[in-house]
Amino acid sequence: MLDLRRLQLLREFSTRGTIAATAHALGYTPSAVSQQLATLERETGVALLDRSPRGAELTDAGQLLVNQAEEILALVEAAESVLAEQSNIALGVVTVTAFPTAAVAFAPLLAPPLRGYEGMQLVLRQTLLATGTQKVRSREVDIALVDDWTGQHPGRGPDSGLRHVHLLRDPMVLAVPEGHRLADPEVPLVLDQMLGESWIVAPEGERSRHGTEKLFAEVGGLPAATWEFEGLGTILSLVSRGIGIAAVPALAMVGAPAGLVYRRFPSSPERHVYAVLRPASLRRPAVQVTLSALRDAARSVERELSPVSPRVQGPR
Repeated sequence: MLDLRRLQLLREFSTRGTIAATAHALGYTPSAVSQQLATLERETGVALLDRSPRGAELTDAGQLLVNQAEEILALVEAAESVLAEQSNIALGVVTVTAFPTAAVAFAPLLAPPLRGYEGMQLVLRQTLLATGTQKVRSREVDIALVDDWTGQHPGRGPDSGLRHVHLLRDPMVLAVPEGHRLADPEVPLVLDQMLGESWIVAPEGERSRHGTEKLFAEVGGLPAATWEFEGLGTILSLVSRGIGIAAVPALAMVGAPAGLVYRRFPSSPERHVYAVLRPASLRRPAVQVTLSALRDAARSVERELSPVSPRVQGPR
C-alpha cells in the first residue's frame, strides 16, 4: 500500500530538485525526507532515486510514479471533497498562505466570521516569497493569496489548472509624513519634479519593488539616491519618522503606523490580488466558507482604502 504523504514528498522532490530544497520547503530535515523516500522505495520494490555524491535524481521508475502520483493525489482529494460536500458541514483545517501585507489586512477580518464554525480551524501563514501558487499545487495549503503586477489573468497561463478568484485591485500610493509639503492635497504629484526627494524603496525581489519600478519607469527609472529597506512595515515606520518618502501598495496602509498621509498618484500602477485554490478543494464546505470570508474581507479592505484618490488624504 502506497503512503500518500510519501507520494507527496516524491512529487515535491521532483519539483524542487534536491532533498535539501524539499526538506526546506516542507519544514522537515533532509535526513527525514531521505528516510521517507527510502521507505517509499521499499514499498514499491524499485529504485526511485539515483543517489550519488553530487545529489539525487529521479530514476525512470521514479518519474513514472511522480506522473501517477499527481493523478492519485487529485483523485483522493476529489473523493474527500465529495464526501465533505455530502455532509454540508464546514469541518477540518483550512490552511491559507498570504504575502505579508495581505496577511495583516485580511487576518482580523477572517477570524470573526469563521469562529462561528466550531468544527473547522483556520491556519493563516505568511510567506515572503512568491511560492503561494506552488504550495497550492503541491497541496501544502488549501488557498494562497497571491499578487500579480502584469494585469494578465494568471488563470490563463501555466497555472490554468488552478482556480483564481479575483479579490481586489491594489494601487500604488505615495506615503509621506504629516507636515511634508507633498502631504498637502493641493500640491500636484508630478513624478519628475519629485526625484530630488529622499525616497525609501524595497530591495529587488520584494513584491512592492515591482510597483515602484513601474511607477518610475515613466521618468527613466529610480532616483539615483534611494534608501533600500526590507519590509513595508519598516519602510513606513521610517517615513513616519521623517526619514524619507515612499511609494507603496495601498494595502500596506492597513495597520501602518500613525503620522502618515497617503495620496494616489494620477497614473498609479496597481497589482491584482487573487485567491488561488485547487478546483477539487472548492467542494469542501470549509473551503467554501473560507473563500466567502475572503471575498467579504476584500470588500471591507477596499472600502477602507477607497478614500485614497489623486488629491485626497488617506485614512489615518
